[in-house]
Amino acid sequence: MVDTVVRYAVALDRRDWALLDDVFADDAVAHYRTGTCHGRAEIVAMVRRHLGGCGPSQHLLGNHQVMVDGDSASSSCAARVLHLGAGSRAELVPFEVLGTYRDSLAKTAAGWRIRERSVTWDISRGDWDVLQPG
Repeated sequence: MVDTVVRYAVALDRRDWALLDDVFADDAVAHYRTGTCHGRAEIVAMVRRHLGGCGPSQHLLGNHQVMVDGDSASSSCAARVLHLGAGSRAELVPFEVLGTYRDSLAKTAAGWRIRERSVTWDISRGDWDVLQPG
């Protein structure tokens, strides 16, 4: 299960959007600061939109807590995420977030998948425009 959550961070940092098929259920719901996304396709589109003009990023995850109940699970982990600008935004102050991912997961034939994700930002600093589409 932790592997599923970590796979999300790897997918974003590598910009490997297809890898998110191995993270989210088709009908997943994600509650981000910018709004709620319904379905994996909408989640991937939102993430791509925000990282489209972004340079390198690093999603560091830790303090994983997991509770399993049969084929369902809940998890939370701390996140520290750094985003650098690219192109005309390369000189902007990097945008950094410290927060928490809270997930509900389901065990499928293909492995654990996130059914619902909530993201909380405890601290953010830097220039949000680093994340805007290029």
